[in-house]
Amino acid sequence: MIPEIKALCLRPVGVATMREESRAKPKSRGPVSRHGPVQVLAVGASTGGPNALADLFRGFPAKLPVPIVIVQHMPPMFTRLLAERLSAQFPIRVKEGSSGAVLQPGHAWIAPGDHHMCVVRDGLQVRLLVHKDPPENSCRPAVDVLLRSVVQTFGRATLAVILSGMGQDGLRGCEAVREAGGQVLVQDEATSVVWGMPGSVARAGLADRVLPISLIADEISRRIRPDQATR
Repeated sequence: MIPEIKALCLRPVGVATMREESRAKPKSRGPVSRHGPVQVLAVGASTGGPNALADLFRGFPAKLPVPIVIVQHMPPMFTRLLAERLSAQFPIRVKEGSSGAVLQPGHAWIAPGDHHMCVVRDGLQVRLLVHKDPPENSCRPAVDVLLRSVVQTFGRATLAVILSGMGQDGLRGCEAVREAGGQVLVQDEATSVVWGMPGSVARAGLADRVLPISLIADEISRRIRPDQATR
């Protein structure tokens, strides 16, 4: 069963492989109501990401009604320390991801350093899968690997957020998110340490909104639905 699940996780393209007829990039930047309810929040970050994540978590409601999965480019051990620090400072419980962990609303998982992290459906549950396949975009963990699996599992119910970071990891993943009808938010240049990752997504026209880090948490809560996000 695991090899089959892993094959789905590693498929190198998004929804277009399942719907070849839907290849056009989305052009609409209409209101939030055009999307279905958000079921998962997927976050990618690199240089400047730890502080951006802290700012993001600081603005979250105490009970976020969706799970959070995160790729932060960091070496082994540092990702565990980051998870522990965020969990100690903010109400949302944050852990380093491990294979088999079941996604739960109001909890967050950070991909372990030097490992890719995916989400896979297992019956009525969604679990994490952590593995050491080759790097993508010279990164392991890679944001694209995570986003690809999130789209395959949650489709248009995906909300992706790209924070400060060097390079373009996350660009292809955000293309898959938008192709599936999901939503994308990116951190603006003024508040990013490096505007590589969020900038590449913004320049490609894939971002629903480009926002300073101080406003992203509120925008996430609004898009999850006001009746779900309670402080």
